[in-house]
Amino acid sequence: MNNSNQQQGQIDIELDEKTAEGVYSNLAIINHSSSEFVLDFVCMMPGIPKAKVKSRIVLTPQHAKRLLKAIGENIHRFEVAHGEIKDVEQPPIPINFGPAGQA
Repeated sequence: MNNSNQQQGQIDIELDEKTAEGVYSNLAIINHSSSEFVLDFVCMMPGIPKAKVKSRIVLTPQHAKRLLKAIGENIHRFEVAHGEIKDVEQPPIPINFGPAGQA
């Protein structure tokens, strides 16, 4: 296969240093409308009753389904390599922000 054929199926993705640092989240809130899914990532700190959305991702329903599949496949590979991820029971978190279920 020559270089031009190899390059056709590849996407050039740039990752700057700030984005590469990532954003820590220990809570995800998911809402949807008929045309999009909205994923809000939050960092809740113990003893602090107020938290801010640190990052929001808006996806089409098709991309949301692809994301679900990709995460499932990666969790499976992780568990094969490192063992089962234990689900720890968390007390319900009262969530009060913005209109629910709208995008």
